[in-house]
Amino acid sequence: MRVVAAMSGGVDSAVAAARMVDAGHEVVGVHLALSQSAATLRESARGCCTIEDAGDARRVADRIGIPFYVWDMAARFKQDVVDDFVAEYTAGRTPNPCLRCNERIKFAALLDKALALGFDAVATGHYAQIVDGPAGRELHRAVDPAKDQSYVLGVLDADQLARSFFPLGDTTKPQIREEAAERGFSVAKKPDSHDICFIADGDTKGWLTRRLGEQPGDIVDTDGEVVGQHEGAFAYTVGQRRGLGLKVPRADGAKRYVVDVEPRTNTVVVGTQDLLGVDLVHGDHARWCGAAPSGQLRVGAQLRAHGEEIPAVATAHGDEVEVRLDRRARGVAPGQSVVLYDGTRVVGSATISRSGRV
Repeated sequence: MRVVAAMSGGVDSAVAAARMVDAGHEVVGVHLALSQSAATLRESARGCCTIEDAGDARRVADRIGIPFYVWDMAARFKQDVVDDFVAEYTAGRTPNPCLRCNERIKFAALLDKALALGFDAVATGHYAQIVDGPAGRELHRAVDPAKDQSYVLGVLDADQLARSFFPLGDTTKPQIREEAAERGFSVAKKPDSHDICFIADGDTKGWLTRRLGEQPGDIVDTDGEVVGQHEGAFAYTVGQRRGLGLKVPRADGAKRYVVDVEPRTNTVVVGTQDLLGVDLVHGDHARWCGAAPSGQLRVGAQLRAHGEEIPAVATAHGDEVEVRLDRRARGVAPGQSVVLYDGTRVVGSATISRSGRV
């Protein structure tokens, strides 16, 4: 098969590309230029897609003997990931930009361009497995639970899975680094990028404030009493405890958490920890890794990346899904994703629109 190997410049995508060559595919390495002002050098393990990363990817491609290109998708990334990220926080929701990038960039824009140029599939360095099942290709968790990325791939549908390869899903991260060193890759010990790639310093609140400006407002308790002030409700998320700066403590000294963000009134609502527990989640924008289920389906529900899987019952209603959890989960925020599993197999995903108690 003719395969585009997405090469970020890190160790995972380097080994993934090499493994595709070893498997006998005709491979072309592609680095996605996603930043409109990429830094010259990486200053830490945060961030990705720098000029240094592109150079690292090119050196790996040269070593394994495959053609290499840089595809400029900065405008598409800004619109579909960065601008969406800002809009979601402005609306009082908590988005997952990595999931959105997979949905709209790596397995939409990249895959569409690859197919238009005559390629058959895209390979990435994600930690997940594709298994041929009775109804077609299935997305499964990786064997390395610490690195499993099936959660952020839960947006892929059956057609996209049919044209995707994840060569690292059966291997642990330490083994990948050892293999990279044996192959002579200079990126074998390169630190992983983490957090949000376009917020290199990790300060999401500061990043949002610089783009949206300060928008002072009240922090209130569940009775409506003003207990503090904020500089923008967009910088808060359900379940948050740190950084609230409350001026009025509770009489009983109990800690308070964000329980709601109301963008229309620019208000942040805080309450005690017991108010965070929910066992009913509603999601929209449902995407299924195969045929949409009918009736009730027993699943495991994961509500955040690397979060615990909670036994649940899911019921699909067209583009929406209702998930009843067997036990309460805390800190569930609108805009997050719920990914549904049947064992290690990903059933589908949805964006959380609201949550509550049965």
